[in-house]
Amino acid sequence: MEKKRTTIVLFSGDYDKAMAAYIIANGAAAYDHEVTIFHTFWGINALRKQEPVAVQKGFLEKMFAKMMPRGAEKLGLSNMQMLGMGPKVIKHVMKKHNALTLTQLVELAQEQDIKLVTCTMTMDLLGLQKEELLDGIQYAGVAAYLADAEDGTVNLFI
Repeated sequence: MEKKRTTIVLFSGDYDKAMAAYIIANGAAAYDHEVTIFHTFWGINALRKQEPVAVQKGFLEKMFAKMMPRGAEKLGLSNMQMLGMGPKVIKHVMKKHNALTLTQLVELAQEQDIKLVTCTMTMDLLGLQKEELLDGIQYAGVAAYLADAEDGTVNLFI
């Protein structure tokens, strides 16, 4: 029997949506699916290193880097932002219920050999460089995602 495949396009840079993508991905991997998460546009921010990395950039790339959240725990919520308090409140509730943080879900995904792919075209557009992203991820274009999704049992866009 052929192994089932789950592919997820993570387009959103919202904490709650990224969490949903990683919860589904980790669940699918636990059910023995081959899983790919293709990070594009704002979804790439979930894979940014939290600490600044010294790389050469042009003016526009520097501006994007300053405006975008650096790392999974800096992402905002899609709703109930509450002047910046929303993410703190939801993280407090998650801690109270012993839920994994987004950073922990990303680490679990790596432990489960979930293929974390970053869109190279988006990296170019946003001025991101490999050094600014987590170690152990892959870099590819849309054709590589489509090759994975073509045989997918479950295909999601978040």
